[in-house]
Amino acid sequence: MDRETLAAHLEFFRELGADGVSRDPEWRERAEPGNAPPGPATPDDGAFVEAAGDDVTGPAPAVPAMAPADALRALATHIGPDCTRCKLHALGRRQVVFGVGHPQARLMFVGEAPGEDEDRQGEPFVGRAGQLLTKIIEAIGMTREQVYIANIIKCRPPGNRNPEPDEVASCEPFLFEQIAVVRPRVVVALGKFAAHSLLRTTEPITKLRGRVFDFRGGSLIPTFHPAYLLRNPPAKREVWEDMKKVRDLLQA
Repeated sequence: MDRETLAAHLEFFRELGADGVSRDPEWRERAEPGNAPPGPATPDDGAFVEAAGDDVTGPAPAVPAMAPADALRALATHIGPDCTRCKLHALGRRQVVFGVGHPQARLMFVGEAPGEDEDRQGEPFVGRAGQLLTKIIEAIGMTREQVYIANIIKCRPPGNRNPEPDEVASCEPFLFEQIAVVRPRVVVALGKFAAHSLLRTTEPITKLRGRVFDFRGGSLIPTFHPAYLLRNPPAKREVWEDMKKVRDLLQA
């Protein structure tokens, strides 16, 4: 992250009232299986919710404790509807596509970037691939409203090309802040690009899927992107095997 981007993120924390970083391991512990998600801490608690860092597995900087829904709204406001932090704002994107879903979801899906439908509607995964993702979610007994959905970057690249490194560098920290606020038990990386970005690897998605990775206090499962399934329907069987692992982790 460059100095300008880092300064912007630190300013965001200051706007929320952060004046320090908690190193207390208690605040990195997840709720035991079967317990309800922890409620927001009060100002007297001195607690913080973890935020993004370049190390995807180690301790991260901190955001002050506040209700997750409020923290997500504050982050969306901080990014703004007309973000100009990278060149995509001048390359035809209509709007920022922040994220959608339950602010304390136990399951989070991360894709690559908004497509044309998402850019038009302002919500991730609403096109044909999004409709298939909704069916996948329902197949494990959940609804779209119970999960959280976001992308590595929040603006549509021209022609739906892959995001470029400078675009990821500007936008990815906001995704890690979303993950820190929601604190999902399981993150599903949809497709090669999301898996590579989250895991800092270049292994092919065919070798990554089917495995479970430790990730920011929870688990990460890479799988094929729904758009790939639209082009290659037989791969749905492999995605179903991955989603059964997701279901088992959530029920453990």
